[in-house]
Amino acid sequence: MDNPTGVPIVRPMSSDILIVGGGLSGPILALALARAGQRVTVIDALDEKIRKNVGFDGRSYAVALTSRRLLDGIGIWDQIADHSQPILEIKVSDGRAGEGPSPFFMHFDHAEIEEGPMGHMVQDRHLRRALIDAMAATNGVTHLAGETVMAQAETQGSITLTLASGQKLSGALMVGADGRNSGTATRAGIKRTGWDYGQSALVCASAHEKPHHGIAHQFFMPPGPLAILPLPGNVSSIVWSEQAETAAAFNAMPDEAYLTMLRPRFGDFLGEISLTGKRYSYPLSLSLATRLVAPRTALIGDAAHGVHPIAGQGLNAGMRDIAALAEVITDATRRGEDAGSAAVLARYEEWRRFDNTALAVATDSFNRLFSNDNALIRGLRDLGMGMVGNMPTLRRSFIREAAGLTGDLPRLMRGAPL
Repeated sequence: MDNPTGVPIVRPMSSDILIVGGGLSGPILALALARAGQRVTVIDALDEKIRKNVGFDGRSYAVALTSRRLLDGIGIWDQIADHSQPILEIKVSDGRAGEGPSPFFMHFDHAEIEEGPMGHMVQDRHLRRALIDAMAATNGVTHLAGETVMAQAETQGSITLTLASGQKLSGALMVGADGRNSGTATRAGIKRTGWDYGQSALVCASAHEKPHHGIAHQFFMPPGPLAILPLPGNVSSIVWSEQAETAAAFNAMPDEAYLTMLRPRFGDFLGEISLTGKRYSYPLSLSLATRLVAPRTALIGDAAHGVHPIAGQGLNAGMRDIAALAEVITDATRRGEDAGSAAVLARYEEWRRFDNTALAVATDSFNRLFSNDNALIRGLRDLGMGMVGNMPTLRRSFIREAAGLTGDLPRLMRGAPL
């Protein structure tokens, strides 16, 4: 067709699914969908070299047993298994810095369930690099790094994205995997609810003299919880919550002064400790999307629900989003349905809304319950922990919850193919 205006025509590049966000959730969903025959484009605002940087952000993740099954199902687990540490036990205690834990605690042992370790600790740097390499090696996945979405527009039967470079992309469905400040959600008119906790997480890795034996520790203190999470070797990942002003002051300290603040909170049960790698700090808040879908748009991961790290379930909740959405899209496509239609997206929202809201309420409640020094509340929560720790049936239910084995599990999280 002639173009009498002389203005270059930009024709949209077509995919089945457009995913905005190249962190973890976006690539995992892309690989799941591609293995099921979908053509997927991942738009990542960061350059690939930054994503692959060994010291990118210092985080580690508690990957629940069912989330590990998902990673195995998309061909990723074998690439990171040698860099992972099984979580064999979890010990939860209450107390104050320098005073040690109270006599009441909860102890969860993976031997009480039949499926194996409750989960694995995996460093962000290993998981992220494996995902980038897998996207490059997978037919059906296009990874556009260093690109930003400027606009999105729904048309009949498709949605079109305009990138900062001027390129246009079209697909049947757009998925927002672009974090708590999701531009995808904002452009789709999806509002958010939530609040700031006035806390920040101090994140680092600590080497220690004694072996951790695969035991994860959660120590509740008045300013916020301290998680000591086992990594390969005599190293643990530290996620240490403090009031925001205190955390900023601690984070500004040189390493030795920082360790002076950490030691009375960490304790001496693993011997002498030292820092390994860089230190980081993140503000803590609750951010919950009021809807998970909009016309030809769905949200997953932190774009749908950003919660307190108190239970280490943020990534795992995002994994459930991914597995559920991948299953809904795949089943709809096999039936000849439009994957981006309102009816199909409603199935995803119905599946995930209650679970996500329940997690947000639970993490918010736990943080409020444990991040205080009220004597009456302290006594009641210690009594509750003691009861759970001494009731095998209740304790087993907590272990299964930590492993991700409860609720309506998508096929990928049951170890079954899409």
